[in-house]
Amino acid sequence: MIRACVHESIHEMDPLRWDALLSGRSVTFSHAFWSVIEASALNDFRYRHVLFLDEDDQPVAQTTFYVVTTDIAIFAPPWLRGWLGLIRRVFPTFLKLKMLECGTPIILNSPPVVLHPDFEPQDIVAVLHETLRGYARSEGVLLLVLRDFETPEMSWFEPLRAHGYHEVQGLPNTYLDIHWDSIASYRAALKSYYRSKINHHLCKNAELKVRHDMIEDFAPMADELCRQWLIVHERANEFQREVLTPTFYRELALRMNGRAKILRFFRGDDWIGHALLLHDGDMVRWLYFGRTEPVNDSLYLYVTQAVIQAAIELGAKRLEMGLTTYPIKLDVGAHLEPLRLAIRCPIDILNPLVGRIYRLLNHPTNPHERHVFKTDASSGG
Repeated sequence: MIRACVHESIHEMDPLRWDALLSGRSVTFSHAFWSVIEASALNDFRYRHVLFLDEDDQPVAQTTFYVVTTDIAIFAPPWLRGWLGLIRRVFPTFLKLKMLECGTPIILNSPPVVLHPDFEPQDIVAVLHETLRGYARSEGVLLLVLRDFETPEMSWFEPLRAHGYHEVQGLPNTYLDIHWDSIASYRAALKSYYRSKINHHLCKNAELKVRHDMIEDFAPMADELCRQWLIVHERANEFQREVLTPTFYRELALRMNGRAKILRFFRGDDWIGHALLLHDGDMVRWLYFGRTEPVNDSLYLYVTQAVIQAAIELGAKRLEMGLTTYPIKLDVGAHLEPLRLAIRCPIDILNPLVGRIYRLLNHPTNPHERHVFKTDASSGG
């Protein structure tokens, strides 16, 4: 008989006991990473960490959920976002609900549950659901969201559907599989059109004396890094949710044992931007981008090349490039990975309406793949 043991802070957990299930899973499930997240005071997130225990009191699964106020039309099409903007001038909280999400608030982790290899999703979904629904009812929450599920994890949806969850589409993630031993061999693998496009923008940046470096000790720069990130965040028109703090950057530098890295970008002697990377096993995650000026120029394409170069030099097999700014990411070779969410209303009588309303309000971007590499690109450089 599996039972759920819920903790209100990661610091209630023995780090070794919490991390015992993490073999082969992301460092972003770790005790150290959750310590960073809790310390960072992002939005109004309130976290609960769950260990699923067997009859011998041994951990068989773990996850985290949190209550947060979120826009229910977060993936609304542009015309609807325009109308919502007008309505929210008068009613600021219109269609913004308190939700209970299961996952990681700033990371895309598929699936959002760490499960012992001897167990299957159907072994824990019932107790997971009862735990989430119980907390949702006690908090007056009207929507449960389990995020994120990529294609290889679709087996979770059969037991989730049996408990009333609706499968809905989210924004796709982007990845670049690394087959090259240098940035030069990566560019040589591109078709001439895309390679010349990149070279054109790199030449522009060279004329402006743009350069970059990579550092791990960025805690003293946390205030400026957050300020740069906010400049980009406030101009985002595709997706906005978490609001970072200087503490987030500072704690990430101090607690992650060198896995977190900052690429700093300079124009001459002036520091003009950064990219935040997390070296996570055989993958590098590009988490955030910030800059000092809200202008449209060639810098972002230079940044993508610097991020790819860093991933290659760090020996990564895969680079996660995240959501939004799809045209540029697809131009440099990223491919799309669909993401699915499982949603449910904790009030059974209202639950049949949830999937319909959510799909009506949300139409996530659905960009098309681009074939930017020569036919032999997958063989490496």
